[in-house]
Amino acid sequence: MKGGVPIGDDDLHGYVDKRLTPERMAAVEAYIAAHPEAASRVLHYEEQRRALRSALQAKHDEPIPVRLRVATIQAERRRRWRQTLGRIAAAGLWLLIGAAGGWFASEELSPWQSAQKMAAQKTTAQKTTASEEEDLAQAALVAHRIFVAEVRHPVEVDASQEKHLIEWLSKRLAHPLHVPNLSAQGYRLMGGRLLPASTGPAAQLMYDDETGRRLTVYLTAEEGGETSFRYVQDGDLGGFYWRDAGFCYAVLAQAERQGLLATAEAIYRQTAGRESGR
Repeated sequence: MKGGVPIGDDDLHGYVDKRLTPERMAAVEAYIAAHPEAASRVLHYEEQRRALRSALQAKHDEPIPVRLRVATIQAERRRRWRQTLGRIAAAGLWLLIGAAGGWFASEELSPWQSAQKMAAQKTTAQKTTASEEEDLAQAALVAHRIFVAEVRHPVEVDASQEKHLIEWLSKRLAHPLHVPNLSAQGYRLMGGRLLPASTGPAAQLMYDDETGRRLTVYLTAEEGGETSFRYVQDGDLGGFYWRDAGFCYAVLAQAERQGLLATAEAIYRQTAGRESGR
């Protein structure tokens, strides 16, 4: 078609179905008049259209089923919406009842539950503390066996530099350290050293008596409450360990239990409350 959009098969179908604009209808009519083969196709399309109408006319004349009527569809939608709202309201009511029941139950049982909870927390804390102290005792045992065997370098800083030793270890442990005087128990200070521990730095103070027997005091700075003395035995080596005033202590030596306990008590009397400022 000159001077316009070419006429295609869609245009011919639109012409048969009367779906074209007036301008396009006129253009297609002119095209059909000038092209016999296009006119033949249009006649064929019109015959197909009439055949389809004839075949479907009976179904077209049937009344619309009730289930497909607009009023019926709208009524069904309203019914389903009411059911949904009912379920939501019921769920909310049960949730409210459950919450209220839980609140009343907690109010009624709270003293018992609180006691159980506090007991469980206390037991857990006690187990944790005991485990930490046992780890401390084991680390102290290992350190004792390693360094008491040293002849030339049993300590890093010797007793002649006691002031420096105290300042250095206090700084590294981030806690003011007190070095016990055990001369009444027959021990003199040899010196000390810094050691690694699972929870941070640890300090080891070493003493010996007139026979050359060595005793070590192993300590780490750890917050926690006071605990009683506990005894540990490893072959011929015995020790007492406890927690007090921001430190965990372990004192070890190849000594009989009662004598070692007296030394541990002397250390406790000299250090109790010092580091925490009590």
